[in-house]
Amino acid sequence: MTSQSINRRSLLQTAAAAGAVWSVPLGVSRGMANDEIRIGFISCGGRAGEHMRVFGKMEGVRVVALCDPDSGRVAQRAKDFPKAKTFADCRALLDDKEIDAVVVATCNHWHCLAAICAMEAGKDVYVEKPLSHSQWEGEQTVKAARKYNRICQVGTQQRSDPMQSEIKQFLHQEKALGNIKSCRVNRYGVRAPIGRRATPLAVDSSVDFNLWLGPAQERPIFRDNLQYDWHWDWNTGSGEMGNWGVHVLDDARNNVFLDQVILPKRIMAGGGRVAWDDAGETPNVHFVYFDTGEIPTVIGLSNLPASPQEKGSPKVPGPSSGYVAYCEGGRFEGQRGRAVAFDNEGKEVRRFRGNSGGQNHQTNFIECVRSRDSSALNTDVEVGNASTGWCNLANIAFRVGREFDSGAAHELASEIPEWGGLLTEMKQHLGAHHIDLGNSSIKLSPMLIYSTEKSSFTGQGASAANQLLKREYREPFSIKELS
Repeated sequence: MTSQSINRRSLLQTAAAAGAVWSVPLGVSRGMANDEIRIGFISCGGRAGEHMRVFGKMEGVRVVALCDPDSGRVAQRAKDFPKAKTFADCRALLDDKEIDAVVVATCNHWHCLAAICAMEAGKDVYVEKPLSHSQWEGEQTVKAARKYNRICQVGTQQRSDPMQSEIKQFLHQEKALGNIKSCRVNRYGVRAPIGRRATPLAVDSSVDFNLWLGPAQERPIFRDNLQYDWHWDWNTGSGEMGNWGVHVLDDARNNVFLDQVILPKRIMAGGGRVAWDDAGETPNVHFVYFDTGEIPTVIGLSNLPASPQEKGSPKVPGPSSGYVAYCEGGRFEGQRGRAVAFDNEGKEVRRFRGNSGGQNHQTNFIECVRSRDSSALNTDVEVGNASTGWCNLANIAFRVGREFDSGAAHELASEIPEWGGLLTEMKQHLGAHHIDLGNSSIKLSPMLIYSTEKSSFTGQGASAANQLLKREYREPFSIKELS
């Protein structure tokens, strides 16, 4: 394998002078009808490998570049694409005018920065979920797609499952179950603790740690593994809410709300990182109320088993990873690849089968690269930003939470039965692990009020919450505000 030499000092000096990651002349993608689409990969990790298998088999598409600050990962993927150029630094990849589009499958904290820089360089972008690590940078990514007239698809692939249009027809055009009254979203999936080291993790010499960090702050790492477990560190990840919550909340936005509710008006969240004595920061139990202005919505999330003696997740209303739309005439339970509707007596009304979106989502992206029609994207960046936004606001609510306020929690329960039911379930779930809701590890936020017009919080808790809408970037890996 041959590696392209990178003058890293020169790149960083250019970046510092420009006030952004780097500056390149704007180009025009050559990905038009009947032309070969040449794709570069920013990240060579597990999810990137799945995309490589799909894009690599597409007619008229060629994988021409591989990039990762981990040289071992690049070398491994290069075995499958021996003719592809290889890079450690995505800025050098993006400077290559022979690349038409990129797939961004990095850690969450790199998603927006890589996507914005790619679009500025004239590339189209397929960026993994969650779109953003903070709400502000997601907004800048939407602006970049419009400013540079780029195709930008977000990786919530279930949007490309044909089943979704059947569901919307059933719920909204046929109104087969009547009006939707409330919505429950679930993500219950067991995970293991990530360890807690007494001394900082020594990063392997095969990893350019400066590039791996990018915009994230340089801090000692006390978990056992560098890769993947970055999800549970606020510096680089978005917790389970941003990892899987974005999929199930996107399903609800799509099928229950028809994307008409961009962001919730009010949010209250509780939870904690409990039962594990590990180095993770994000909650492994998280419960949230979203005031949408019309259909009350809650989400329950847990990475703990039903009890210390069990291996599986606790039983909850509806699918463990999916959503329930409670309607006048019954309930609708949706999840990845399948769904089922019941009447008020519990009799099955209709069953839906899908394909989870899979290859369809990447195909949709390539079709839009050729047609130059972003309106035909199944998850245009603006749609992906909205669904990610629900997760960002839920995480902010958790992070500004303080000691669990039983009075405030039960006051909301008296107004919103869905929250009351979720609260009772969480009390029982935590109780199985000998943890009380009043435990110091469990937090509850005030009822946060969010203004979509101002893109900020107002009222109680707003000062602390607004500070979390935008991260502090480590220079020179910063994002500039776009007009």
